[in-house]
Amino acid sequence: MKINKLALGLYFLLFTCYFINAQSRWTAEKANDWYAKQGWLVGCNYIPATAINQLEMWQSDTFDPAQIDKELGWAENIGFNFLRVFLHDVAWQSDPNGFKDRIRQFLSICEKHKIKVMFVFFDDCWYGNPKPGKQQEPTPGFHNSYWLQSPAFAVKKDSTQWKILEEYVKDILYTFSEDRRIILWDLYNEPGNNDFYNESLPLVKKITKWFREINPSQPMTIGVWQLGNPQYREITNYQLANSDVISYHNYGDLESMKKDVDNYQSFGRPVVCSEYLARGFKNIFATHLPLMKKHNVAAVNWGFVMGKTQTVYPWNAPLNGPIPEKWHHDIFWPDGRPFNTQEIRLIKSLTKKE
Repeated sequence: MKINKLALGLYFLLFTCYFINAQSRWTAEKANDWYAKQGWLVGCNYIPATAINQLEMWQSDTFDPAQIDKELGWAENIGFNFLRVFLHDVAWQSDPNGFKDRIRQFLSICEKHKIKVMFVFFDDCWYGNPKPGKQQEPTPGFHNSYWLQSPAFAVKKDSTQWKILEEYVKDILYTFSEDRRIILWDLYNEPGNNDFYNESLPLVKKITKWFREINPSQPMTIGVWQLGNPQYREITNYQLANSDVISYHNYGDLESMKKDVDNYQSFGRPVVCSEYLARGFKNIFATHLPLMKKHNVAAVNWGFVMGKTQTVYPWNAPLNGPIPEKWHHDIFWPDGRPFNTQEIRLIKSLTKKE
């Protein structure tokens, strides 16, 4: 069979152009056009009250769609339209197809309640030895007493095991690359936490590469959480230089939040505050949420319903202490009563639910 050299050359050129495009960060113009279509995004980092960690949320024996549906009804009622939700590689490795089916079911519940989703792949926070199966019960009074790193510490330290992580990331991205219920991907939560510092950067670079190779329809972000800390300078610079959408965490007072809004909006891209709300640190809805709405910064507080994660307790609370008078995170009691009715009125007024 004769090969048309001109046609082959054109094919190679087109393939090369596609590959280069697939590796590219979104332009600021494309990212801002995308953001303009979303409206103001406001919501929370979400895990149901019945789950102590990401595995308990997603494993077949403990996935709880009825609880999720009930709680997201409360979210819809106050005008929340956006959730940040953590996945876990061990849940995928244990049951890839079942895990994806549960993600689809979760997304259907979100769609029912008019809520969009940002999924998180990896996380350097808390415990580094995740195991499938029954999870531990909460340690009384202990904030996030069994939240899990993803991947496991041993896998993170051994790049020869990253092939399975690549398969996981690409399978999820390929499966949901055109799903309109997912509007943003958060590739890595607080990379460098747990004293990893810039040691996490090689894996951050790898997941960025895997993301660009799949090139889903949705943009991506890698949330900045240590801006100005020289121990994280290299990883922070990479996050800012490669995210389509800028996201960050802020648990400081109002002046701190104002500075962050100014800093991150100076990059000329959409901005998401993907973690805030620490009442004991003067990081509260009353001051911070109106500021973010004024500047069109997507606002995603940590926590929703008091539950097994026990994030109503501060990070360093003594064990076995009483429920604090001033909750650290979270908004609702397990029966749907608000922790603070004034907070609910404010949220509803800003989301135009009352």
